[in-house]
Order: sequence, then structure tokens, then C-alpha cells
Amino acid sequence: MNSFFDQSPYEVKLDWGIRGAREATKRKEILIIVDVLSFSSTVIAAMENQAVIYPFAPPINEEARNYANQIRAELVVGRAEAIKTGKRSLSPISFTVDDYGKSYVLCSLNGAACVEAAKRVPSLLIGSLRNARAVAEAAIELKKMTGKAITIIACGERWENTASDENELRPGIEDYLGAGAIISYINGSQSPEAFVCKQAFKASQQQLTELISKCGSGRELAERGFKEDVGFCMQLNQSSIVPILSQNKFVCFKPSMIFKN
Repeated sequence: MNSFFDQSPYEVKLDWGIRGAREATKRKEILIIVDVLSFSSTVIAAMENQAVIYPFAPPINEEARNYANQIRAELVVGRAEAIKTGKRSLSPISFTVDDYGKSYVLCSLNGAACVEAAKRVPSLLIGSLRNARAVAEAAIELKKMTGKAITIIACGERWENTASDENELRPGIEDYLGAGAIISYINGSQSPEAFVCKQAFKASQQQLTELISKCGSGRELAERGFKEDVGFCMQLNQSSIVPILSQNKFVCFKPSMIFKN
């Protein structure tokens, strides 16, 4: 029996956060994880420089370090530590051509956590503003081959210091607009949730730079000294790279690829 909240019988859906990713996984749908600032954008930037990215559920702890050592990869550190050490971080511009062929383990509170919740789904893609059109085209290709619906997951952020009876999820407009951009390139019946998200992007497209730079997440990064990250992540359709999860790492999607994770 279908739930009211699974957005049946629509072909294109929109949901939020870890729970949304987990529910879409139960339905064995095609998932696109969207964390604009900045897990998704960082994965894409790393792969543009031909680095290999292994997502890992947060936090960055001894387990994460042991995993990185086990697979002979470098654990990506926090932005502040990266400034001191020169290591790679969640800052997408920290990846360069020097990362060619190198392997990294990437944790994040939102994007990597959603990937962890959805890693058993047959097809898991990473989307952002930077690859919106490309990831939409990849999802359409997978839909043609599998007949599965497409769910776009806007990861959102987390409130700090939440009480035990409070929901941690804080919706972020950067992820909502990123999801809307992707949906705008996907044909098929759209749930009301997906339709409204698409319309939000279309109505905001001419003000995208201003809105994302001035939203809570954008201002937070800028005030911490990472204004360049915000500028990089808000660029629309600047990348043709579409990461797809395969064997615990991201590889570049190619037409007619289907992975069973």
C-alpha cells in the first residue's frame, strides 16, 4: 500500500534529508543527492581533477581515519584544518590538477550522511547547480532503462544544539534551488513537491547569485572566509561530470550504465 508521502504515482519527486533518502531507497528509485554548499559541488570538483572520492558517513573520527588507511586514501579534513595543513577539505576549490589519480575519503554532515542512508539504491547520482543539466540527462537515461521514478533529495543543513524533541533538519534554499534546477531539465509527471521546487528555481534564476550568496548557508561560509566557495558552487551548468556511486566510490556516469550497489 502506498503512503501519502511517497509521491506516487509521479515519475519525478522531491524530498528532504536523510529520511527522504532512506524512503526513496526502500522504493528502489533513482536518487540524485543535492548538497550545493558543498558536498555535491566538492565531489564534482574533485572528479573534474580526476581524483577518486569515497563517501563516508560523519563524523570525522577514528573509524573514518581507519577506513581511509585501509583503502590507502587521504581523509578530507575540515576547512579550518586544511588552511593550516594544506590538505583537501570540503572546499571544492581545494582540489586541483595535483589530485590526479589520488583517493580521498569525504565526510559531511549532510551530503555524505544522505549517501550513507541511500547507498543500497540501484542508482545514486550526485547533483548540484554546476552539473544540473548533465545529472538530469543521466537520470533520464537511467529511467529509460529501468522504468524507475527519479527522486531528488535536497539535503538541507542541521540545526546546532537541538533538543531531544526537535527535528535537526534545517531546509536550505541553496539545495532547494539546486534541486529545482535539475528538475527543470527532467521530463515526466512531476509531484506537486517537485513542481513547486522547479517553479521556485525558474522564478529565482535571474537572482540566483544574490539569493545564494545572501542565504544563511552562503553568508555562513563567506563570514568564515570561504566566499570563493560560494561563488564556485552557485555556477549553473559549468560541469558535465555526473558522479554515480559504484562499489563504495564515485565514478563518472556514462550512457547505459546501471550499477547495483
